[in-house]
Amino acid sequence: MSLQKVIPLLFDPVIKDKMILGAVDPTNKKISKIAFDLKAKKYEVTFIKKAKYEKLVSHINPVENEFLKNIEDLPQEMITDTPDDSQLDEEALEAEINKSALINLIEAALVEGTRKGVSDIHIVPAGAKRTDLMFRIDGNLQIWYTQENTYPEAVIAVIKDRAKGLDRFEREKAQDGFIQREIDGTVIRFRVSILPMVGTELKSKFESVVIRILDDRKVITDLNKLGLAGYARTAFDDAIRKPQGMIILTGPTGSGKSTTLVAALYQVIDPTVNVLTVEDPVEYVIKGARQLKIGHKMNFEQAIRAILRHDPDIVLVGEMRDKETAEVAIKLANTGHLTFSTLHTNDAPSAVSRLYKMGIEPFLIAYAINIIVAQRLIRRLCVDCKRKMTHFDHAIMELLGLDEEEWKQYDVYEPVGCPKCSGSGYKGRIAIHEALYFTKDLKRVIVSSGEEVDEERLKAQAKKDGSLNLRETGLEKVKLGMTSFDEVITGTMED
Repeated sequence: MSLQKVIPLLFDPVIKDKMILGAVDPTNKKISKIAFDLKAKKYEVTFIKKAKYEKLVSHINPVENEFLKNIEDLPQEMITDTPDDSQLDEEALEAEINKSALINLIEAALVEGTRKGVSDIHIVPAGAKRTDLMFRIDGNLQIWYTQENTYPEAVIAVIKDRAKGLDRFEREKAQDGFIQREIDGTVIRFRVSILPMVGTELKSKFESVVIRILDDRKVITDLNKLGLAGYARTAFDDAIRKPQGMIILTGPTGSGKSTTLVAALYQVIDPTVNVLTVEDPVEYVIKGARQLKIGHKMNFEQAIRAILRHDPDIVLVGEMRDKETAEVAIKLANTGHLTFSTLHTNDAPSAVSRLYKMGIEPFLIAYAINIIVAQRLIRRLCVDCKRKMTHFDHAIMELLGLDEEEWKQYDVYEPVGCPKCSGSGYKGRIAIHEALYFTKDLKRVIVSSGEEVDEERLKAQAKKDGSLNLRETGLEKVKLGMTSFDEVITGTMED
């Protein structure tokens, strides 16, 4: 039945003994035999999308993680201490590394992390013979598995052996590598970062490992799925449709800037234009773009300068790290190219100040940039257990400067916690945005800057133009029942 992609959905509530079958291909000639095998006296076939079918099947019969099963089947053995505690016994370590249980543990983490939608896997030594494996889910770290009675060096050596570009015997400097696996029929890439760390065990050389999961299935190509709404959405659409100028995304690490940029890029990619990207590292493969490879023979700065001679129409510069990078990006935007980039600042107006302090002239900032969008990710309330608030916390309403009477007209929800959200009350994340669209009035404010950019004037002008700041955007999501007051307070700064 699974090969035919047919699944029984329900019995007709009106006609007795009539079964409703869902089929990816309702014209399949074998459906009548399937209905007979299911002992259906009467049946009706309805179309079901392939993605929906696969989701139902995985819910009814979840795919087993074979590596995880192998870990459970194998006992954890204690290694005997070496007589000389002043240094690690490499022979004992080698024996530990060769245990199939450790290989299964790492492979299980990669598979389970991918299936659970984890963004990062952290492997952290927690003692002489203990290692914690943690998953970052919805922005928060949580313990997934603890490996006892095993040297952390052995666990990390297995990771190094299974990755490319890493030296197992180098334990005193930072290393970067990658792993590639086919999981559930899809090729998944994993970026591995290793850093030496201080431990309490003198004989041990501990290292921290973070594995970023790069799943191309998560790439968003539809702007409607980004959470941009109202003024921010309209302004963003206008900015990316212009033939030239710069679009800047700003926010802290892990705020989804790259996701938004890639989605924007997909709106303007066309066979008639040359799209070049310079990223270090490249996270997602973008169809229709030429993504430059950064390495020891061509670094980030050299690549940015090289694209000027490569006849670009649209350019994505992963990050404006310094004055030199910013100058080239601004030059590209000023010479007829649509340019996308990111900055690390708290909000959109402070991105203008940052560029100014880098040494970029105010008139270049004003006339090269189309829009600056600040972004944050906040947790979405679990739809299965969220509860409507019957009364408001006076302290919270006062902190947010909100009128309780006015907010009684909205359906505001709070987290509860259930098995589906692991008791947190939240499942998934949503983005909130602050858009600083470069209108004529805003450009005048920037050009008239003296020794420093007046961020308050920028904020006032943006508000006059119709922009909402991050906290106001978050509160709009609260009104829609998507998140809570607590998340908005945690995820945004007070003005």
